Order: sequence, then C-alpha cells, then structure tokens
Amino acid sequence: MLFCSGALLGAEPFATADEARAMLERAVAALKDNEADALKAFNDEKNKQFRDRDLYVYCFSMTDGKFTAYQEPFLLGADIRKLKLYGEPMGQQAFDLAHDAPAGSLATIAYKLPKPGTNTPSPKEALQTRVGDQACGVAYFK
Repeated sequence: MLFCSGALLGAEPFATADEARAMLERAVAALKDNEADALKAFNDEKNKQFRDRDLYVYCFSMTDGKFTAYQEPFLLGADIRKLKLYGEPMGQQAFDLAHDAPAGSLATIAYKLPKPGTNTPSPKEALQTRVGDQACGVAYFK
C-alpha cells in the first residue's frame, strides 16, 4: 500500500519517452508469448502494465489495417488508414511505416494532439514496431 500511495503522490502527470519505450517492450514480449492474451490485456482498461497515465498500447492488423487494441473501445475494428488528425493522414503514415519496416524495427511518428483536459494541440510521438501480423505502438507527449 505504501508503494501505491507513494507512486501516486510522486507521479508525473504525463509519461516520458523512456516509459513509453519500456511499455512497448513489454507489449512486444507479451505478443510474442501469446498474441490473443496480449491483445486482451492491451484492451483491459484496468491493466496497469499496458495503461499508465497517458500511455497505452495500440495495435492494428497488417492484413486489413483494423485496430485490434486501442484505449477507446469504439475504435476497435476501425481502419487505421482512415485516421486523420488535423487533416493529416496520420493513420496511413503509421500503416505505411509498419508495412515497409522490417519486423522488430522501431519507427517513430511525430504528430500533435491535445493533452487531456486541453484543446490546444501539443507535440506527441509514437514509438511503433511490428510483431508478426500486428503493428503496435505507444505514444507519449514530448
């Protein structure tokens, strides 16, 4: 209990690049171990291993581009290639990067999105990799 309360008191409001990278590494290990269980864990809002403050794991299928894991359940099954942010084809860019990169390589995607509780776009970066038929990433505010 002391660990939890100390972590909450000292926790930064937004995660760091190192924390995003560590979460992505955990996600890759989970996918390699058991893809179905990993995707279920990524979609579990109570799973703190794959959801921490503003961090969460997103994944999409390389065969059809559909989200298989995302923080917001309403996007599950949606095609990432159709996702646009501020008119920019961010989803197509994410799909193309994963499609063209060797499995296991790390790609970064810079974009802007408002921080929770704001309306002003802030710089954000997604770290993304491909494991088998899944492309997964974790994004953090810069």
